[in-house]
Amino acid sequence: MKQYKMICFGEVLWDMLPTGKMPGGAPMNVGFHLNKFDFQTSIISRIGTDDLGNEILSFMNKSGLNTEFVQRGQTHLTGVVKVNLDDSNEVSYKIVQPVAWDYIKVDPKVLDSVKKCDAFVFGTLAARSEETLHTLKEYLKIAPFKVLDVNLRPPYYNQETLSYLLDKADVVKMNHHELEEISAWYFEATSTNQRIEMLSKTFDIPTICVTLGADGALLFTKGKFTQCSGIPVEVVDTIGSGDSFLAALIKGLIQKQDETECLNFACATGAYVATQKGATPIISETQIKAWAKP
Repeated sequence: MKQYKMICFGEVLWDMLPTGKMPGGAPMNVGFHLNKFDFQTSIISRIGTDDLGNEILSFMNKSGLNTEFVQRGQTHLTGVVKVNLDDSNEVSYKIVQPVAWDYIKVDPKVLDSVKKCDAFVFGTLAARSEETLHTLKEYLKIAPFKVLDVNLRPPYYNQETLSYLLDKADVVKMNHHELEEISAWYFEATSTNQRIEMLSKTFDIPTICVTLGADGALLFTKGKFTQCSGIPVEVVDTIGSGDSFLAALIKGLIQKQDETECLNFACATGAYVATQKGATPIISETQIKAWAKP
């Protein structure tokens, strides 16, 4: 069986919850779950030389992630995000800036790995800073299969940068609120399907996946739509639910699974993680499939 190699680029940080801190950052969360799905996964990020940096590096290493591309710096602290859980279904975030991951530098030693990886996963939040965006652009020039994870966190995005990232992506994942906001920048549309089709055409994106909250998700690929209904669960919190969904979706797309099977598994994964505390509960493909059986 082919050993796939994944690279996740962007923020690595601590989610500061009322109950304590938990490791996070969308790219790291996606990488964590890809690794649990038996994909070799490397993280490209930057953390401080502070205690929080030491702790999160230890967590990633113990989780089986390859951290050789995680940079350390003394000038800026390891990233933190203050998480508000007043509404478990709509988590809000206060993201500290500037922090270490705003200064990810181009590393010549990384270039060959980026060229040879099976999927290069990146998000919109890391593009908020000039230096990290410059580095991301250099890697996007050579990455063979690019997966964009849209996370619109005001005020850390703009139309110009997002247009650039959309134009480079082979796969884009976003939620339905983000789809409405982004599509309104470029065209008028009356339905979710129409917005997806027009966005795909505008930026020549082969695959777009839109999560619909409790209503599941919609996948557009090969010119056709596939929909998965939501799985009713008792939500503990939604932190990392979308990230685990994306990891499962990437797994299915890379392994060329049937679209319905791929999307159903991704929805089940995201739903299960929403029943757990935090973004990185340990899961497996066998466990998710057994849990999701009717």
